[in-house]
Order: sequence, then C-alpha cells, then structure tokens
Amino acid sequence: MTTAPKPIALPVTAVTCLEDRAHVERAVVLDLEAGVQRLRLGPVSATAVDRTLHAELTADHPATVLDVRMVRSWTPRGPLPHTDDDSALRRRVRALEGERVAREQQRDRLHTRRDLLGRLAADLLREMGEGAGCGETDGPRWARELDRVDDERDSCGEQLRTAEARLAALAEELREAERAMCVSEEEPAELVGHVELTVETAVAGPVGLRLSHLTPCALWRPAYRAVLDGDSLTLETDAMVWQRTGEDWSDVRLTLSTARSALATDPPSLGEDRLTLTDRSVAERRTVDVEVREEEIGTLGPAPVLGLPGVDDGGEARVLRAPAPVSVPSDGTAHRVPLSAFTTAARSEYACSPELSPLVTRVVRFDGPGGHALLAGPVDLVRDSGFSGRGTLDFTAPGAPVELAFGSCDDHRVVRHAEESRDSAGITQRTVITRTVRLHLSRFSAPAEQGDRVVALRERLPVSEVSAVDVRLRRESCSPAPDAVDAEGIARWDVTLPPNGRRTVTLVYELSAGARITGL
Repeated sequence: MTTAPKPIALPVTAVTCLEDRAHVERAVVLDLEAGVQRLRLGPVSATAVDRTLHAELTADHPATVLDVRMVRSWTPRGPLPHTDDDSALRRRVRALEGERVAREQQRDRLHTRRDLLGRLAADLLREMGEGAGCGETDGPRWARELDRVDDERDSCGEQLRTAEARLAALAEELREAERAMCVSEEEPAELVGHVELTVETAVAGPVGLRLSHLTPCALWRPAYRAVLDGDSLTLETDAMVWQRTGEDWSDVRLTLSTARSALATDPPSLGEDRLTLTDRSVAERRTVDVEVREEEIGTLGPAPVLGLPGVDDGGEARVLRAPAPVSVPSDGTAHRVPLSAFTTAARSEYACSPELSPLVTRVVRFDGPGGHALLAGPVDLVRDSGFSGRGTLDFTAPGAPVELAFGSCDDHRVVRHAEESRDSAGITQRTVITRTVRLHLSRFSAPAEQGDRVVALRERLPVSEVSAVDVRLRRESCSPAPDAVDAEGIARWDVTLPPNGRRTVTLVYELSAGARITGL
C-alpha cells in the first residue's frame, strides 16, 4: 500500500445549513495509481462529526473506498521572535521592560543608601552619648551632623517613594501592553483536522471523490426587507447565516433547510389521566360563579422565545436555495444572503386600538407569494421617508394574507375615557352593568396639508361564555354606531378626519346577569 507524501486540498463545494448545524459537501478529482493507497486530504474543519463522515468515488473503472477517518493534530503556537522590523506595540513592550529593570536597580540602590544613612545616624547618636559621658561637649558639630543626616534620609525617602510609584505605573502599563500584544500578534494554538482515505483501484487514472459530513457551529435564520412604494410592496427574503467552523466557505452552493435532524423520533410516553365526578353542594347549586378574564386570540405556532428563536416552518420541513454561489467567512458574525424577492399590490389603512395604545399605526395588508411559504422572522420596514423600523413576520402559508405595521403617525392622537354604572332591577333582581367608552380622536396637520384621512378605530366588547350572562350593544346610545362587530366582540369605526379635525366616538354596552350569578 502506497501513501501520499503530502495532503491533497479538499475544498468545500456545497453546504446545507440547518437550524443549528451544517451538512458540508466536498468534491475533488484524484489522480490515483493502480492498487491500494492511502491519501491524506485537507486540512478540513476539526469540528467535523466523525460518525457522519461519508466518502464515495465516481470513475469509469472499479474503485472502492476501504476506509475513511478523521485525524486531528494539535499545534501549539508560541510568541513570535524579535526582529528589527517589530511593530510599535512590541517595541513599546521592550521599552517598558527596560525601564522597569532600570527603576528596580534604582530602587535597590536607594534602599541600600537609606540603610547606610540609618546606621550612620545610629553611630552619631552613640558617639554623642559616649562624649557626653566623658565630659566632651561639641554641640554645634553634633547638630550640623544630625541635620545633614536627616536631610539626606528625607531626600532618599522621597526618591524611593517616587521610584516605587513609577514601578507600579510601569507594571500596569506593561500588563496592558502584553495583553494587547497577546491578542493582536501572538498566534493561538491551532487544532487542525485531516481526512485519511484508503482506496483501491484496478486501473490508474482520474477518480472523482465526493465527501460529506456534519459540522456544528453553523446556523441560519430567515430575515426580510419590506419596501412600501405607494400601493405596491416589495418583500425581499434573505437568510442570516452564522458559521465558525474553522474554515471559510468560498463560492459554495448554499441550501437552507428547516429539517431538525437532532430531534428524537420516538413517540412520547402516555400517562394516565384520571377524571373524577363529585356532587355539588347546596350552595353551589344555588349560585353560578363567573369571572371576567383576558383571553388572547392567537393562531397556531410556537410560543415566543427570548433570545434567538428557532425557525417556525409550520410543522413541515422547508428547503430554500441561494440563487448564486455564496461566500461565508468563519468569523462568527451574521452574513446576509439574498434568496428571493416579489412585488405585489398592498392595501393600507390607519388603525388604532385605544385600549392598547393611543397611537395611530399605518397597517399594510397584502397576499403572500403563491409559490412558497414565508417563514417567521424579523422584517426591516422601508417606506418613502426611508427606514421606519423593524417588525416581525409570522409564519404565512403560500398565498395567505400578510399584515405588517409600518410605524405610528405622530400627527394623530387618541384619548380614551371609560365609565361604568351598576343597577339592579327590583322584581327580577337582575344586575345590569352599563359601560360607556368615549374615544377622542385628533389630527394635527401642517398648514399646507390637505385631504381627509380615514382611521379605523377598534374597541372590544366582552364575549359571554355563559348563557346566564347577557352582553348587549346599545346602538341607540352609541355615537355613532359601530360599522361592524365581529364574533370576537371587536367593534370597528371608520372615522374620517379632515386636516386639524377632531371626532368623538361613544360606545355603550350592557352586561346583565340574574340573581344566581356572582363574580361580576
């Protein structure tokens, strides 16, 4: 068996990016000799999953793959040697180290001098004591000597404090410079992977090799850009791709899939669910306890997740393909890859729900593309004035209606006031709750602005789930009466506002319940 002397390059040609990993394909043409030989291919990403490694050969003559495996090598990298053309940062580190050595030597000399001055002062004091005991008095000389020693000690102490302060500052500067040099100039340790391939061919000649494997540290998410131009809307579909596999993807065929290969295929285990019946008490038979609760009207789909959510594909695996070759470097940052774009007619309205927000929002509705579904993702909103904000697009089936909010209108304002009164009928003992909601809508226009604007106001009414509780809209007391009330109890008015116009909308409804009803 022959062994190739050096590695053979194995470039990435196609990538299928999944929700949290990628399936990488590599292709190369090998010039093989007859017989069994071992080839070393690479380098490749060291994060490749060994058990997913698959190789196949294509040739006009018999060729077989006997073995394929990943081989990894750890190469520690030390600091670069000093040269004459060092960077300014490296020269700065050497200068700081030289100054630190000089300051340390100066500090040692000052410590020695201070110790000598201390011994000199002790000798002088001992001489003064011995002279005084023998009757010798030389006060002026002793005073001069003591003053000179004290002055020298003070000067030495000041120089020592200055040297120690400079040494502390040098240590901090040197730590920062070495940290910056470690990040910018010293090469980190490197983990390199290669593929060892053992093949057998009957005839010498060129053979095509296709190798594939899974690798982590790669993912994608859908993103959109909606451009509103009058009555038409252009929706651009992009993919945000991240990868840090250790090797760059250069001019590869990129496929984006929502398949979740890591999910388990076993069905969930079933547990017992016991239902028990109990007799109601006398008090429970006499009264019916009800309560008012907030109920969110939602559609099918996953619950929102904080952070980076998964891809919502409606429960069916979707496959998207980039129309042109794509290059994604291994830097861990987001790269935007264009996928498709379509233009359609759009219907827009100015809508407001005063119970939720006093702002009037421009809402655009259009029909999605019929060829493919729109996955859930963020949308960059662009209109005549430029970038207006960012919204969220929910999963949309092919051809289904889509709704996007293009920001609020600062020249509109809605003020909401609600009142409630409670009354009881004497004979039937029914409780009647009357609620009055007044909506004051204003439009502030520029002096040259003309034309009316229609604002869709929405206010909700309670919806009763119990036959003993009745909700009735008093149309004769509303001003004006709602244009429509849907099954969820949402009342709608189409209010026309001229420039600098004001309108007041009044909604009145009743909740009535019998004497047996409690909780209202």
